Amino acid sequence: MPVTPTYPGVYIEELPSAVRTITGVSTSVTAFVGYTTRGPVNVPVTLTSFADYERRFGGLAVTSVVSYAVQQFFLKGGSTAIVVRLASEAKSSFADVPGSGENNSFTIKSTEEGAWADNLRAAIDPSGTADAFDLRVFDTGGAVRETYSDLSLDPDSPRFVKDVVNQSSTTVKIDVATDAAFPAYSGTVSRPITEPPPDVGGQNIKLTADGDEYNFTLYDDNATDKPATRSELAVLLERKIRAAGPKKSALAAARVRVRGDRLQTLAGNGTTELTFEGAGAEALGLGSSKRPPAYAFSGGADGDVPDADEFIGSPDAKTGIHALRDVEDVNLLVLPDIADEDFTETRIDVISQAISLCEDKRIFLILDSPATWTTLDKARAGLATFDSVRSDHAALYFPHIRLTDPLTGRLRDFPPSGAIAGVYARTDTERGVWKAPAGTEATLSGVRAFTVPLTDEENGLINPLGLNALRAFPVIGPVVWGARTLRGADQLASQWKYVPVRRLALFLEESLYRGTKWVVFEPNDERLWSQIRLNVGAFLHTLFLQGAFQGTSPREAYFVKCDASTTTQDDINRGVVNVVVGFAPLKPAEFVIIQIEQMAGQLLV
Repeated sequence: MPVTPTYPGVYIEELPSAVRTITGVSTSVTAFVGYTTRGPVNVPVTLTSFADYERRFGGLAVTSVVSYAVQQFFLKGGSTAIVVRLASEAKSSFADVPGSGENNSFTIKSTEEGAWADNLRAAIDPSGTADAFDLRVFDTGGAVRETYSDLSLDPDSPRFVKDVVNQSSTTVKIDVATDAAFPAYSGTVSRPITEPPPDVGGQNIKLTADGDEYNFTLYDDNATDKPATRSELAVLLERKIRAAGPKKSALAAARVRVRGDRLQTLAGNGTTELTFEGAGAEALGLGSSKRPPAYAFSGGADGDVPDADEFIGSPDAKTGIHALRDVEDVNLLVLPDIADEDFTETRIDVISQAISLCEDKRIFLILDSPATWTTLDKARAGLATFDSVRSDHAALYFPHIRLTDPLTGRLRDFPPSGAIAGVYARTDTERGVWKAPAGTEATLSGVRAFTVPLTDEENGLINPLGLNALRAFPVIGPVVWGARTLRGADQLASQWKYVPVRRLALFLEESLYRGTKWVVFEPNDERLWSQIRLNVGAFLHTLFLQGAFQGTSPREAYFVKCDASTTTQDDINRGVVNVVVGFAPLKPAEFVIIQIEQMAGQLLV
C-alpha cells in the first residue's frame, strides 16, 4: 500500500508485479459417455485410474464397451477420465422396512440404479436413545458401507431419518410414509434387560431356525460365574447359539450384540429368522421380535444401451452428452457405443450433436468407424455418410482393434477410441499437444490384431479422404498411422487438416481464455495493453522454447498485438479490448520423400 512519509529517512514500498502468469490447461482429460452397468446416471464422475472405475462403476462388464474403453485408456497412458453413465430402463433396488405395527415404516432405495444394489442389506438396530433407532447399510459380503445412529421418525427432529440419510449418504436414500410406524428391529431383540441380568440358571431355552429346534441352557443353577453385565450375557448367549448348530451357517456365525439396554441376536447367514422360547428366553425377554437379521434389497436392473435420443440428452436437464456442459476440464470426448450396428440409422444424429458440444466447449471428438465396416470397400463406401459432420473438431479411425477379453479369455473386437485417447494422452505428456498422436511412437500395446489389415496401397486410398488408419508393422507392432481431422480430406484443403494443429489451437484458446480473465473491468488504456502483450507473449515464448511452433526465432513463431491499431477509441467507448494472437503451427511430416541418385564419376583435379 502507498507509504505516507512523515519523517526524514528511507521508506520501503512493495509494488505489485505487472506479470500475471498464464498457465497452460490440461490437454488429455477424456470424457467417456455411454452404457455401464453401475454408477450414477447422467452424472460426470472423475477418475484417475481404472481402480477408481472399478469402485464407482463396477469394473469390466461384457455388455459395456465403455468399460473396456476406459481400461484401454489407462493402459495406453491416460491419467484422468470423466465417465458419464447412460442406461435405458435402469432401476434402483429397494427394501421396504416394516413397522413394529401393521404399517410400513419407510422405504430405503439405492441412489444408483442397477442390479448390483440387490446385494445391499439394511439393518435396524436398537439405539441407546429413547424413541430412536440405528441404521446399518452393508452388502452380502458383510462389508459395512454406512452407519447412522439415533435416528428418528419425527420430521421436526434434528435426527429425522430422511434428512440425515438423504443429505449424507452416497449409497441409499429414504422415503418415509405419511403413516409410518416405528421400524421393526432386525433380528431378534430382547426386552430391556436389567444389570445384573436376571438369573436363568438351569432354565431351558428353545431356539428355532429354519424349522430346526435346538435346546440349551446358558449355565447351571448352581454356577458361580454367572454373567454380571449385559455384555457378559451377550458373549455367553452367542457362544451357546453357535455351539448348538456348528454345522448350520445361520447359527455357526450368529452374533449377539448389546444395543442400549437390549440384546440383539442376528443369524449368521443374513436371512434366517431366529425364535426363542422357554423359561430362560422368557426371563431374558428374548423372542419378543422375530425378524430377519437384515432387510434385503431387490428390484434393481442394469438397463440397456440407450438409444440416440438418450445419448443426445437435453441441454436444459444436463443429460446425455450434455451432462458435460458444466464440466470445465474436458479435452477429449469418446463415444464407443455408437460404433455398434444398432446406431446405423441414428449415428450421424448423435455425432452432429456431439460435435456441436465440442465446438462450444473446445473439446476434440475421437470417433470410431462403424462396426459394419468389415472390409476396406465398405469403409470407402460408408465414409460418405460422414460428409455432413466433417468437422475439424473430430477425427475418425479405422478399423476396430482385436483384444483378449479378460472376462472370457477369448479374442474380441472393440472400438479403438479408448485406446487412441490413451495414445493422445501419452503423446501429450512425452512430446506435447503439438506432436501428432501417430507414428512409430504411437504404439497400441496389447492389441492382437485389427479387424481389417491394411497395406500401404490400401492406406493410400483412405488417408486422402480424412480417414485415419490403424496399422501393424513388423517389429514395431500395432500403431496409430493417421493424424487427420474429419476436415482433413485433401479436397477440402482446410487449414485445420491435422489433429495436432487443431488441438494446439484449442489448447491456446482455452489457456488464454482462462489466463486473461483478470483483464475484465481493468482501465482500458496503453498500460493495460502492454500488460496483456507481456503476459500473453511470455506464455507463447515458453511454448516456443518447448518446440510448439515453427520458426527459429520468436518473431517467426508467434506474435501478440494489443495496441491502438487493434483497439480503436470506439472500441474503448464500448468497453472492448481486442487482442490478436498469431502462431505458426508445426504440421506433421506426413509424407517423407527421399530422393536418391547415383553419383557419376568425377574428374580428379
